[in-house]
Amino acid sequence: MAVDSNNKPPHISGFYTFRRAVLRGLAIAAPPLLTIVIFIWIFATIQNYILAPIEATARTAIAWSIQDVQREIPGAAPDAIRAEYKSTIYRKTDSGQWVPGKIYEFVHDNLHDKPMPASGYGVYDQYVQYRFLQRKFTIPLLLCVCLLALYFAGKFLAGGLGRILWNAWERGVMQRLPIIRNVYGSVKQVTDFLLNEQEIQFTRVVAVEYPRKGMWSLGFVTSESLMDIKDVAGEPVLTILVPTSPMPATGFTINAKKSETIELNITLDQAFQFIVSCGVVVPPHQQTQASPVAGQIQAHLQKQEERTELEPPRQENG
Repeated sequence: MAVDSNNKPPHISGFYTFRRAVLRGLAIAAPPLLTIVIFIWIFATIQNYILAPIEATARTAIAWSIQDVQREIPGAAPDAIRAEYKSTIYRKTDSGQWVPGKIYEFVHDNLHDKPMPASGYGVYDQYVQYRFLQRKFTIPLLLCVCLLALYFAGKFLAGGLGRILWNAWERGVMQRLPIIRNVYGSVKQVTDFLLNEQEIQFTRVVAVEYPRKGMWSLGFVTSESLMDIKDVAGEPVLTILVPTSPMPATGFTINAKKSETIELNITLDQAFQFIVSCGVVVPPHQQTQASPVAGQIQAHLQKQEERTELEPPRQENG
């Protein structure tokens, strides 16, 4: 039996194998790396634009309120570095100002090998930083303040007056600026979809024949449909959000008869994973075949068996 040379499997080059291996490695390494990069970027943004300005403002205010800097100490020798004034021992800085010895020694001990500040205010600035504004104190305090601010903002905006004022601010300012309104509108749509639990509440996951018969799409039931649609349909109708892959933040809102939908035994997280991955990530209990090739072979054999059963038996001559 001759073997058709045209049916030989195509030759796979070494570069193709290398490229596939690199892409697989990138697909494995990209999610954790991107997650780390995003968290680093968030931390750096909070550090540079929130924490650092708050610390600088607090350090300046505390230093000016508690500083005890003397330009001259009566009776002190010109070359002296220590002097007593009003029962307090003072130390001279490089600029010639005098600060209390306890403050000076505390800053010197915490700076270690770093040079001492030249001015008296600089000594107090470092004193406040090491005494009151250490990160182990400021970060938990900042988190508590942010949580309280978000809580009171949420309570205020949930009320009638707060909601009216905020809507007026958005319509009167944010939606009128030429460039900012486009960015603000896009960001607001994403944050409302992800964070606003009151606007969209998914109750369950269903499959519906959309956009045509025989083509099934995943959807999230958001509510019961409108009364007029129910009356015309003559049966319960569901309002379904059909998201788009791989960005489920957008999609289509449809109304379908409840009898024409299929309730799926999957969670919302599993449905989102299925949509974002374009159907690649299938829940374990919903997998129907071990591999695509095995499934195709099994379907082909089943079709052949069905065709054999339908064909009439052949009659032999003679």
